[in-house]
Amino acid sequence: MPPFGYEPETSTAVEKKEKPLPRLNIHSGFWILASIVVTYYVDFFKTVKENFHTSSWFVIGGALLLLSLSIACYCILYLEWCRGIEDYDVRYPTLIPVTTAAFLAAGICFNIALWHVWSFLTPLVLFTQFMGVVMLISLLG
Repeated sequence: MPPFGYEPETSTAVEKKEKPLPRLNIHSGFWILASIVVTYYVDFFKTVKENFHTSSWFVIGGALLLLSLSIACYCILYLEWCRGIEDYDVRYPTLIPVTTAAFLAAGICFNIALWHVWSFLTPLVLFTQFMGVVMLISLLG
């Protein structure tokens, strides 16, 4: 007789196959749409154009964002699509943390650079923009 609370292991030979989630789902669609709406209503590109030369924080943030997007494109386009390496995070373990750190640092720099424009709404506007970018990139790979 098995001890109290012991449940025998069930056979794992017959496992349910889970269907992967579609790349474009309600969650990613919401963030992409929200990003488009915010871009339109706050004149995002006009504001960026007007404030680009006034703050070095903006230039640093842009460089960090470019670094982050470059690494993401390298992972998705080259490693996954061209070379067929699906577990690039296992083969190249530093790529994901470096990309994440650069992306977060870019967000901080952009918040500092644009704080005088939108004040306390700046983190909300930029977070919506960043989430839209992340969801758009996730559609690729």
